[in-house]
Amino acid sequence: MTTSALSAAVPAAIAAMTARTSPSSQPASAPLTRVSLAYIEPRFKLYLRFGEPARTLQLDRWRRCAMFMPGAMLCRVRWQANDYGTIRWQLMVMQAATPLDATQRIPGVQPGACLLLHAEGDANVRAVLERIDSIEALGIAAIDVSPAYWRTLANRLAAHLPLPGYTADRHAAWLAGRALP
Repeated sequence: MTTSALSAAVPAAIAAMTARTSPSSQPASAPLTRVSLAYIEPRFKLYLRFGEPARTLQLDRWRRCAMFMPGAMLCRVRWQANDYGTIRWQLMVMQAATPLDATQRIPGVQPGACLLLHAEGDANVRAVLERIDSIEALGIAAIDVSPAYWRTLANRLAAHLPLPGYTADRHAAWLAGRALP
């Protein structure tokens, strides 16, 4: 391939990659939210339970960085253990922020995100994971669930009240409300 053909092919390849990774509602220059992920076999896991990153970078054998477009929903789970067993369970459902949103500082999330749900401890994390599994059993992608549902779940966890389920009717109402001008 000649240099002129190569120099013409490179911008086309970049444009094609940008078109695949950025939705039409967001400009290609929209700032991405970077989420750190890690995996050290018997001791530490920091992984995504759901979310569709625009890009993922493999930093080394143990660490990755997932990048999300503004408005994207994601769930990150943290699990830590020592010689005696599990010492920490943490689950966070968050929404990548647009440039005008107020964000919360979250370790490993740059520049920050809108935190919708934060669960700590074995029982709380398992309860939220069960809710996520039941949502996916309905055929609804967890990234499409109403942010208000995640906030409600967080408030119910904090108040030690029964957790509400997410139904197809509730999802249809959320989609209908989102379609209104």
